[in-house]
Amino acid sequence: MTSIIPCVKTPAPARRGFLKTSAGLAAGLPLLPLETFAAAPKLRLTGIELLPVRATERTVWLFVRLLTDAGLTGLGEASDAFGFANTTTENARTMESELRAFFRLIEGSSPLEIEAYRQRGMPLARRGLVSATAFSAIEQALWDLAGKALDVAANTLFGGRVRDTLPVYANINRAANPRTPAGFAATAKRAVADGFRAIKAAPFDGFPPAGSPAGVIEAAVENGIAAMAAMREAVGSDISLMVDCHSFFDVPLAIRVAERLDPLKLTWFEEPVPPEQVDNTAQIRSRIHQSMAGGEILFGVAGFAPLTRSHGVDVIMPDVKHCGGLLELTRIAAMAEADGVQVAPHNPSGPVSTAASIQVCAVLANFNYLELQWGEVAWRKDVVKPVETFQGGSLRVPEKSGFGIELNEPVIRARRL
Repeated sequence: MTSIIPCVKTPAPARRGFLKTSAGLAAGLPLLPLETFAAAPKLRLTGIELLPVRATERTVWLFVRLLTDAGLTGLGEASDAFGFANTTTENARTMESELRAFFRLIEGSSPLEIEAYRQRGMPLARRGLVSATAFSAIEQALWDLAGKALDVAANTLFGGRVRDTLPVYANINRAANPRTPAGFAATAKRAVADGFRAIKAAPFDGFPPAGSPAGVIEAAVENGIAAMAAMREAVGSDISLMVDCHSFFDVPLAIRVAERLDPLKLTWFEEPVPPEQVDNTAQIRSRIHQSMAGGEILFGVAGFAPLTRSHGVDVIMPDVKHCGGLLELTRIAAMAEADGVQVAPHNPSGPVSTAASIQVCAVLANFNYLELQWGEVAWRKDVVKPVETFQGGSLRVPEKSGFGIELNEPVIRARRL
């Protein structure tokens, strides 16, 4: 893939200060000194690039880069918009088309006119997951640009961090090979040896469709339960363990599986049915002992409101790539806090999405965990500079401006789709 809209580059200006104040942006930010705005260069958005990076046969990271007339750039990520399907060149072109449409809303404008972009773009983003993801990727990149322009970490624009490190859990699902109880157990042990104190897997993936023979369904149930039991035995009782059911069950089967898993003391039981099935979700929650989590591809406050207000889950999982971006995630979290629900952002993604998610998680009062896709490719650490700082089960919140990262251009070029 190539640049969608060409960039006109001029020498980069000093980055201290915002570009241009706007009523919409100011409404969502802490009050800043007027001289900060007055001294800032008046950047304009000139282009956008889609950078598809082949990670594995299954996974392609879709990085997005906004360009300005002064050379300053902002990063976002638009991965995982095509479900379980392998992201192909055709999928990337589809995403490119969506990005082009959303970029037209802001081409030539200040990167700080984020609220204007949100109000114009959110109705279009509700057309489906691909649209929501394209919209969200550009929103992410705008906040990265805003932080870089002011020379502050992006979390400062949302009120400032309340923590310096974030507990993370290892999603080992793509790293598990073979996908047997022994394979999941061995992978979980490696993640713990790498410093993780919390592990998640989805051993029910490939579950037979509704209407399959009872014996086939039962075998899949037993295999998934055996995998979770093997992981618990392998990592011991001190490690948090979560299961993602990927909405394969109906209500009776979800309750039965949860009861079977109860002795394993899971941290949560995730999406046994689609989260849009609010009544079914609440019914399951009322019948089981585990906490429940869900909401990984829901969009906006309106998408999450039924789930939090019904108390169908204990933890919601907005994804910065799909939910509407950083600002919308903070509003979803505030609503959840009022309903007594915690937030553990969904993030089985590349390092740009992780960097964006870190900035939001640093400010949330009801933050629980951040997901980290672990063990998928050994060279993940080389994709961005500086590398993700992981230690003792936590990621450190960077202090650099914006999201605190830049792409490692040689690595990106070498692995382009």
